[in-house]
Amino acid sequence: MSWRKNKVELYNSLTKRVDLFEPVDKNKPVRIYSCGPTVYERVHVGNLASFIYADTLRRVLRAYKYSVEHVMNITDIDDKTIRASQQKYPDLEPMEALKKLTREYEELFMNDIKAVGIDTDSITFMRATDNIPLMQDLIRELVEAGFAYITEDGVYFSIQKYEESGRKYGQLVPVSVESTSVSRIDNDEYDKDDAHDFVLWKKQKPGEPAWEFQLRGQDLRGRPGWHIECSAMSTHALGQPFDIHTGGVDLKFPHHENEIAQSTALNGELLANFFFHNEHMHVDEKKMSKSLNNFYTLEDVSDNGFDPLAFRLFVLEGKYSSQRDFTWENLQHSANRLMRWRQVAGRWRRVQTTDWPQASQIHAGESDIISRLGDDLNTPEALERVDSEFTQVETMEVQEEAAERWVDLLHTLNILFGLNISERDELIESLLKTREHARETQDWQAADDIRKQLDDKGIGINDTPDGPVWYRK
Repeated sequence: MSWRKNKVELYNSLTKRVDLFEPVDKNKPVRIYSCGPTVYERVHVGNLASFIYADTLRRVLRAYKYSVEHVMNITDIDDKTIRASQQKYPDLEPMEALKKLTREYEELFMNDIKAVGIDTDSITFMRATDNIPLMQDLIRELVEAGFAYITEDGVYFSIQKYEESGRKYGQLVPVSVESTSVSRIDNDEYDKDDAHDFVLWKKQKPGEPAWEFQLRGQDLRGRPGWHIECSAMSTHALGQPFDIHTGGVDLKFPHHENEIAQSTALNGELLANFFFHNEHMHVDEKKMSKSLNNFYTLEDVSDNGFDPLAFRLFVLEGKYSSQRDFTWENLQHSANRLMRWRQVAGRWRRVQTTDWPQASQIHAGESDIISRLGDDLNTPEALERVDSEFTQVETMEVQEEAAERWVDLLHTLNILFGLNISERDELIESLLKTREHARETQDWQAADDIRKQLDDKGIGINDTPDGPVWYRK
């Protein structure tokens, strides 16, 4: 069956249903804000899954001919980053220690997301510490409008004042009168069922980094709370309302709920038209988390001999809205699947004589694949359709005309999934040509030496009737 959806549909956490996606402003790019990492240690693979889904969503929107503007924050100031910087660099000044620690882990984060195929060139990254004045301006406006108040230890947002103004607190999760407390909480992250007035700004404590802040004649030297960071940066970069806010399901409350309150208190508009939340990754049927010490990092994946892009495929094999158990056995299945695709792609890659062509001719399966992705980002079904395409061509005779269509599809698959299925490597292909020449002249030692050289680089070779085909192991 061949079918094609003309529009993207997504589950919207705001409306609690699958909605037809339409841009807030058709004269602007689709604007996406993704909650990024808190850079106090290396992110685990469950965190990476969230960024992979957001990256894939952007790719799919572009396949539907939308231009996209994508912003992601880097949280480099909060309770965790301060605590970790003090522990790791006790002899440095607080601000210097914070910067040194967060830059280290920011670099590791960037390396990790690039390794799993995330197109970082398509994302604008915003550090919290680079945007403190934006947060202070928003806090000042909230205080002047009566939605926030100053205390002995900082500035807090009043849920009561927010609700009295006619706004609803609890748009993403149910919040009852019984669960709403008049007490304050200055913890940046709190895993509680109760809703409290939450901190917008914290006065400096001994040994903490701080920024100057004067408000209503008071000296509030200190630093921002976690929630205000995303409200200030997202609306500054993308306007309000923007199109899509992404993040893990654990961010619904309190983080995203508090973002909505801060951002809509002054004007009553939506913060974002869609909230796109991905489910947790599990280990042994428990949520993968650092607090449970049941997590793996991308370094663990690589140390166990897996291509980081095999992990990306593992993530996409599960629906973003469903929980999935991480096991090494499941990852091995994903690695085998990716290797098979690359082997088939490599056989057809040999017919290319020029640079990689643009996808100008649509292969029969391409429309179905894109449609399944447009159906609430149904990556598992889309990948099954990819499988059927590879099965179809696996035993076909390589012909120039068929190869051109197949090469176009491979190019599209690389754009859609970020799996580098049909990667080209001039050095590897040059070594293969040298090896072919050695085999033709019966210089078997030279041919074996090149095979071993490639094997040491993790490159396998299949000698086919059409010539040698290489693939990453």
